[in-house]
Amino acid sequence: MGWPYVVELLRPLLNSTQLLFDLQQVTEIGRRLSGCLEAEAIAKQVTDALVQRFNCAFARIWLTEPNQTYLRLVASSGLYTHTDGDFARVPMGAYKVGKIAQNRVSFLSNALADEPWVKDREWAIANQIQGFAGYPLIAGDRVLGVLATFSQQAMAPEFLEVLQVLCLTTTIALDAALQVQRQSDSTRAIAPAAVALSDQLAALLAHTRLMLVGTERPLSAAMVYLMLHTAELLNQLQCRYCRLMYGPQEVALEAIAAYPQTPAAQTVVWPPQWEHGWVLTTWLGGTLQTQIDPATQVVEVLLKLPYPTCAIGMPVVVRSQWPLVRTVLTQLCCQAGLPLGAASQPGAIWLTDDVTEPPGANPVIWIQHRQGRSAPSHAKAVIDLWTEPDHLHQVIQQVAQGKTVTARRADLPQRLSDREQEVMVLLAQGLRDREIAKHLHISESTVKFHINNTLTKLNAKNRYQAVYEATVRQWI
Repeated sequence: MGWPYVVELLRPLLNSTQLLFDLQQVTEIGRRLSGCLEAEAIAKQVTDALVQRFNCAFARIWLTEPNQTYLRLVASSGLYTHTDGDFARVPMGAYKVGKIAQNRVSFLSNALADEPWVKDREWAIANQIQGFAGYPLIAGDRVLGVLATFSQQAMAPEFLEVLQVLCLTTTIALDAALQVQRQSDSTRAIAPAAVALSDQLAALLAHTRLMLVGTERPLSAAMVYLMLHTAELLNQLQCRYCRLMYGPQEVALEAIAAYPQTPAAQTVVWPPQWEHGWVLTTWLGGTLQTQIDPATQVVEVLLKLPYPTCAIGMPVVVRSQWPLVRTVLTQLCCQAGLPLGAASQPGAIWLTDDVTEPPGANPVIWIQHRQGRSAPSHAKAVIDLWTEPDHLHQVIQQVAQGKTVTARRADLPQRLSDREQEVMVLLAQGLRDREIAKHLHISESTVKFHINNTLTKLNAKNRYQAVYEATVRQWI
């Protein structure tokens, strides 16, 4: 079993890694917008971020004029930075932008040159514009404007989901700024509004009994995304009851929905989107539990997410030639509440296992996970894949302060038993506990017993780390 095979099996995890990275970027954008009360400045920050952080060819934002009959172009970044020209003022319902605003429906395309509504197809071909995404910015019953972004490559589903979160963040900031502008004669300072998670859940679960327990507090973009993603799936299962609970250490979403089954076989059939939710939950350090009651044909869902620790100011860059190492370290950074950055970002702290990387000006934290490879002399700290999120946060915080820290692995774990190896091989192939039990002719509880033993022997935090460790040691 080689690395290419493992990487291919875990391809959905790598896509989820990109999703979490992008959501971290959205969180940072939202943080920068929080103190701004000028609508045009907010729009310009968002379009600049789409070009700089998400590699869009260009991005634009139109705002609805007070008479609600025209849209005015207020921000443009990338290939075009001017706000005059043919689309500087678009009538409501005209062109694609006006239709998006009038109909309040987003539009997505990854073949822009082939779209019949494109005014200048030759322009799209000449500039290699392939992807287009346009979203209405809606606050309550009001259309504040339209956000449009153009890309020279096809837009991935993960990016489109991130765009939805960014549009929500942008709408909140714009709505607050526009309210202040409308009350310019008042000297009273108005803080930026925030759309509570409970209100968003109530909008998604319109026909569901919803309860709120505890006092709401701000959550990261990744946490809000996962909560809303889960609510959308629950809505598809005809959710009957939902409770949002804010505790001292974690936020939880508890729900009761219809039994997900096929009409004929009466067997459980989870939509593929649930797999995506389980992966993201694990990476955020939470749990997603489901308990099915065939007698009443209902399923109980419990999603728990711990509050992230306070993030440091310096961004963190994860570098490794091993895709799984990048996955594990990205997970740890997200759990630790650390801001992720791009490799070209100045002042970032690097987490790397590449001895060929030049020292440069960036502080380096060495990832020790292979025998026979020592940390370079310029490394400020040494960690491993078994580092706890809180400890990783402490190490990076100390390195950011100019200190040197060393945290090395303990003794090597003992070998796996034959049965544990069999379970790990099937786990690496993507099989669930029930499928592994059926294949090996053992009970599910026995499968869980062997997996827990394996995690202990490998000192692994989760199953994916265990698969990685067993693979690199050639035990499976």
